[in-house]
Amino acid sequence: MAKDYSRSDRVGQQVLRELPDIIRHELKDPRIGMLTFTGVDVTRDYSHAKVFFTVLGSDEQRQETLSTLQHAAGFLRSALGQRIKLRTMPQLHFQYDESVERGMFLSRLIDSAVADKAAEDEDGNDK
Repeated sequence: MAKDYSRSDRVGQQVLRELPDIIRHELKDPRIGMLTFTGVDVTRDYSHAKVFFTVLGSDEQRQETLSTLQHAAGFLRSALGQRIKLRTMPQLHFQYDESVERGMFLSRLIDSAVADKAAEDEDGNDK
């Protein structure tokens, strides 16, 4: 029977739980604004972890947050190593998660299409 939930997934979930707490209580960098971590993909050998995040604000704030996270990756990795007992702590690679913005864009497109269809139906019924 195959495992549905691998160990690398569990490590990713643990990183996802610990990372916001470390940033909030230990990093305390004012350049990091309203930050939300959306997922962590850990490689099978635990050498790398891709950390996905979203941030409220402009593209400028997004880039500043990304550069700040990349700069603090070593500190965050060592802090995670103190909280999570692993032989090797994965290197952290931060990546902005565009899926939230893409989802909102698609939702707006659908709402617009439904509103246009409703307007066409009303115009067709009036004639």
